[in-house]
Amino acid sequence: MTADVRVIDWLPDGGVRLLDQTRLPAEEVYVDVRTVEEMAEAIQQLKVRGAPLIGIAAAMGLAAAAAREAERGSLTREWVEIAASRLAAERPTAVNLRWAVERVRVRAAAHFERAGAAAGLVAALTEEAQRIWDEDVAMCRAIGEAGAALIPPGSTVLTHCNAGMLATGGLGTALAAVYVAHRQGKDVQVVSCETRPLRQGARLTTWELARNGVPVRTVVDGAAAALMAQGAIDLVVTGADRIAANGDVANKIGTYGLAVLAEAHGIPFYVAAPRSTFDAELASGDLIPIEQRPASEMEVAAGAEVVNPAFDVTPAELINGIITDRGVLAPPYGEPIRELLGR
Repeated sequence: MTADVRVIDWLPDGGVRLLDQTRLPAEEVYVDVRTVEEMAEAIQQLKVRGAPLIGIAAAMGLAAAAAREAERGSLTREWVEIAASRLAAERPTAVNLRWAVERVRVRAAAHFERAGAAAGLVAALTEEAQRIWDEDVAMCRAIGEAGAALIPPGSTVLTHCNAGMLATGGLGTALAAVYVAHRQGKDVQVVSCETRPLRQGARLTTWELARNGVPVRTVVDGAAAALMAQGAIDLVVTGADRIAANGDVANKIGTYGLAVLAEAHGIPFYVAAPRSTFDAELASGDLIPIEQRPASEMEVAAGAEVVNPAFDVTPAELINGIITDRGVLAPPYGEPIRELLGR
């Protein structure tokens, strides 16, 4: 983020400190997490959010909670399995969460197979969580370099939701490309869709971009079409919460609409994501589970029914390229994704 802001960090006692993103941009408040229940609540309530970051947070939270169990003498293989299952289920669409928790669970299982006891397990889980974080930092940097090459000098980039430093362990995904282009002196500016109903674009993307000196304007979601028609948008770059084997992408609700608009106006539409966001087990986006959020997130008249999906799926044919930590994938995506994942 910046020198004075840490989105996530270890506490001296092994707990985890999170920047509460529900309080931004009005105030910078931190929450300390030491139990599985506290981390699950932070993830569900979006105090910590962004597909890569919730994976990192869950892994760190699992290690922190294991430390407390070890102090009580009750850290067992069964406890790890139950805790991992609880955390992995909190946000069903974001595959990074399941991926990170599974890595920690497998590390624990291997430890018990080898050592037969919990001694040394907390250190092993903490090491694995830190490795997941470190890997994400490196992947974000690589995504930024690859994505910046797609941004011509003087471009206006439209983005949706928040796919920056607040959503990852490093520079971000979609916004990593913007940050690198900015540092290269490309005179890039950003238009951030407000992103209803929780306004992550207006609250979070504008906050972090402005804090890092990148020119940014926010617009209501419905203004994107008019801006494209006026020639005010040069390209669209969004993040992703899950990418199927064929290149279909699940991302924050409203992304699909932007892809359709970009196609209609002849504007390149790119998605940026690390390898941990790809789910080779799902053949297409039709199989991606879509999280339904509470009706309380929307302001409606009493008695009105609410449908509040957190994500939609953008078909692969609407995506001009997928920016990854191993370069930019070009359509058709089936074979490039298999090569990316080593399958």
